[in-house]
Amino acid sequence: MRRFGSPCEPFLRTPRSSPLADRAVRRRRQALFLLFFLPGIAMSSWVTRTPDVRDRLDLSTGQMGLVLFGLSVGSMIGILCSGRFVSRFGTRPVIALGTLLIIAGTVVIGVGSAVPSAPLVTAGLCLFGAGMGGGEVAVNVDGADVERITGTTVLPTLHGCFSLGTVIGGSAGMAATAVAFPVPWHLAVVALAATGILVHALRAVPPGIGISAAPPSTRGPEPGPGRGSKPQVWKDRKLLLIGAIVLAMALAEGAANDWLPLLMVDGHGLDAAMGSLVFVGFAAAMTLGRFSGGFFLGRFGRAAVVRASAVSGAVGLLLVIFSDNTVVAATAVLFWGLGASLGFPVALSAAGDSGPDQTARVSLVAIIGYVAFLVGPPALGFLGDHYGLRSAMVAVLVFVASAILIAPAADTRDRTATAADVAQRTQPSPNAAGQQQGDRS
Repeated sequence: MRRFGSPCEPFLRTPRSSPLADRAVRRRRQALFLLFFLPGIAMSSWVTRTPDVRDRLDLSTGQMGLVLFGLSVGSMIGILCSGRFVSRFGTRPVIALGTLLIIAGTVVIGVGSAVPSAPLVTAGLCLFGAGMGGGEVAVNVDGADVERITGTTVLPTLHGCFSLGTVIGGSAGMAATAVAFPVPWHLAVVALAATGILVHALRAVPPGIGISAAPPSTRGPEPGPGRGSKPQVWKDRKLLLIGAIVLAMALAEGAANDWLPLLMVDGHGLDAAMGSLVFVGFAAAMTLGRFSGGFFLGRFGRAAVVRASAVSGAVGLLLVIFSDNTVVAATAVLFWGLGASLGFPVALSAAGDSGPDQTARVSLVAIIGYVAFLVGPPALGFLGDHYGLRSAMVAVLVFVASAILIAPAADTRDRTATAADVAQRTQPSPNAAGQQQGDRS
């Protein structure tokens, strides 16, 4: 019996000759599947019950945006601390702390909906956001390290496990909504299952990953005299363009995760159960896109895949926003999900290949992505309160359309190879050095 099996494992078969045959790396990879799967379940469990929670708290769309602002505050705290914590303590303790905060936040949200208390739900979302913002950056850094070790594309599949978690959690949430199962008990069950997953998976994550322990001479240019030894990755124009891709595509994913059930209920007249069903369709499309991403990346390359994803996402959003036909809008959600599926993980892989200090580069792009994913969508609530949720999604459409134009920035492998070739050419070979010494003598 495998000790660290994963719900994603049937989709992932690696040859025996692969470096993944190493047992420790295989167990670590499977643990990361579970650690991506866990927040997907937790997130979708909350999202599918947002109509019930809103009705229970008796809030308007604008007031619900204020409640979701707690998610933004917590997310910013987690995001701003995550890179520093990973560099100092490594990914493992940051993943553990982040996941525990997600579990605690889920419980507090359930209690707040039972009281009912909007401030308590807001506090729960703050804890939840802090866990997502901090822990998910760390788990992406760990996933990028697995890609480096194995030489294979791993991050799209890992993010596929997150999407698979949203499908399973969303399906359970839809069923719970249909039978009017109490929100507090539903979220309590989710928290209990998440605790078991964390205890099971964390043991396979090695300590020390992501710690910046290299001497200054090996970590790139100095930020300035007396200001530390980390490279100024934020000055890398190509890396910032990759961050812009992540921002657009993560916003598309986060907007659906926070607002899609309410968008279909308020904007297209569906009932709560059908709104949850549409969200499950979105999550299923995300899952399909991420599990099939490795094939398309190998065949067409990162830039083409990112551009096609952005086009698909823009078409889906366009139809959801402007079509008054409920069937067309619900079907278009599938294009939205497919389009949003690969932008985030592919850009993270590109960031890891874009230059020295992989931890700093992946952390920066992941931070940008999680700001968009967790902080951006609550702001849509304020637009939705004034113009309606369908009109508010125009802002998301503009960002996704812009990703079509900057998709070439995702091609960083040639850049890395060129840099390596230049470095190799500038270092004299032993034979050349000996010849030069002979000439001088």
